[in-house]
Amino acid sequence: MSLAEIKSAVRDLPPKELAELAAFIAEQDNIAWDKQMDEDSASGKLDFLIEQADRAEATGELRDWPTNQ
Repeated sequence: MSLAEIKSAVRDLPPKELAELAAFIAEQDNIAWDKQMDEDSASGKLDFLIEQADRAEATGELRDWPTNQ
């Protein structure tokens, strides 16, 4: 099935099924994002973030994460 066929079928879904599909796609996207983050972390691609945080802490510039109010 091609992407064009999938898009066409999605347009014909009733609202309840469209909502279920949207939730499924969001879940799959989150899983893929988590996997990519794990891979990037394991490969060292995110080490610069730790280095930046260490520098900010050493200079007293590290701030607490804002809380939702």
